[in-house]
Amino acid sequence: MNDRISPESKNTNTTSFDEAARIAEVESWLASQFDAAAGREVPSFEYTPRSITRLHALATASKANTRAANIIASDLRLKASDYRSQAVRIREILENVELALERLSPGAVRSAQVIANVANFLNLKDTEMSSFLIAMGDISLRKAGIEEERDKAKRESEVLLDYTRKALARLTFLKKTLQKLDDEVATGEAQMLNWKKNLALMVSKERQYMQQYSNYKVFLNHVGYTPDMRHGVLMKMAEHRKELEKKTKPILNTLRSYQDLPPDKALAALAIEDKRRQYAAAEKYLEEVLHSALDTAE
Repeated sequence: MNDRISPESKNTNTTSFDEAARIAEVESWLASQFDAAAGREVPSFEYTPRSITRLHALATASKANTRAANIIASDLRLKASDYRSQAVRIREILENVELALERLSPGAVRSAQVIANVANFLNLKDTEMSSFLIAMGDISLRKAGIEEERDKAKRESEVLLDYTRKALARLTFLKKTLQKLDDEVATGEAQMLNWKKNLALMVSKERQYMQQYSNYKVFLNHVGYTPDMRHGVLMKMAEHRKELEKKTKPILNTLRSYQDLPPDKALAALAIEDKRRQYAAAEKYLEEVLHSALDTAE
């Protein structure tokens, strides 16, 4: 089946009845459109399934719009005829009561025109006083709403203006603070250099003190001091030392007094030996007291 169908050969092709009807409808619509618009015949072109579908859709939409336009035009013509009849009747009534437009004064004509213009502006169907009052009430309500929105916008703008003032004041303060900090940078740098020098000195002192601490620790370990020995133990040992000094002091005084006696070697040897025994006993007692104090501390 050939996709392209010419107007001369479309009746000889094996097309369906629906396609033939659509082609005939499209041809009729194109002929009517070209005849109404330009008064000439439809130019020849090749028919394809795609073009037939598009043209049929356009023809259907155009016919629907044309029918709708004809209906609206008929309604408008009917309304215009009614308005003309009503105008003739109103004119006759006005002429009977001597209120025809030709008989009115220019001021009255202008007043009537103003009333008509106001009614049109307010989108009123008549010029009754009640209609004007209702329209004015509606305008008053809208005016009140607009004024309320304007007051709200004014308050919001005042709040935003206050925020803006505060933000500008804060910005000015921050700029001054930044300038002050920039001015203090040189002073701060000098102070930092001084701190660095002091820090280096303190580091050297720390090493010195740590060395002294190590030396003192070695010395204390050498003399027998342990971390378990506390102030109370040392005080107790000091008290024992004082007691021993009290006991040994008379012995030392006696030994010194022997130097003033006449020399008697036998007695002197006995006395010295006796004092040596007493001194050895005192030392032994001191060692026992020290060992007992250390055992108690442990």
